[in-house]
Amino acid sequence: MSTKLTDEKERCPWCLGFDQYIRYHDEEWGVSVHDDQTHFEFLLLEGAQAGLSWSTVLKKRDNYRKLFADFNAEKVAQFDQSKIDELLQNPGIIRNKLKVNGAVTNAQKFLEVQKEFGSFDHYIWSFVNHKTIINQLKSLEEAPATSPESDALSKDLKKRGFKFVGSTIMYAHMQACGLVNDHLVSCFRYNEVM
Repeated sequence: MSTKLTDEKERCPWCLGFDQYIRYHDEEWGVSVHDDQTHFEFLLLEGAQAGLSWSTVLKKRDNYRKLFADFNAEKVAQFDQSKIDELLQNPGIIRNKLKVNGAVTNAQKFLEVQKEFGSFDHYIWSFVNHKTIINQLKSLEEAPATSPESDALSKDLKKRGFKFVGSTIMYAHMQACGLVNDHLVSCFRYNEVM
């Protein structure tokens, strides 16, 4: 069941921990993304999140933006070992060697997908036939962690050499970028993002 805040809007209960989380839910989560830079941002951040909570990454998002060239895939793809070593010393991000190296690898692979498909957006939306999957969840317990679409996307990305793109991470990407509408039906955003 959604929870009401002082503004009386019902929201998905997962976002109620702190104001930044609520803003993310109200303004971004589930909105259809068709911008490659935004797709790359979520790909990088969700890779960083693996094994952690999204709130942990969200609190570090501004640091990631500064340190990862405003999520410019072309620039991140050029990061060399000295830049990676520098990033691993910065407490403003999650200092996991595999994740930081994975972000650079993913930037390189992201550019390859853009070249092959014209845009990453065209590529990723093809996994949902270019149309948002609209679920009708009444509770958080009903929300899946993966889907056949996220399984297929994950498998294809792994085949292309991407890192930290398991089906659960890719389902989270699909939720965040509006390929799936997993707002609860009682949430005020459910109809707004459709």
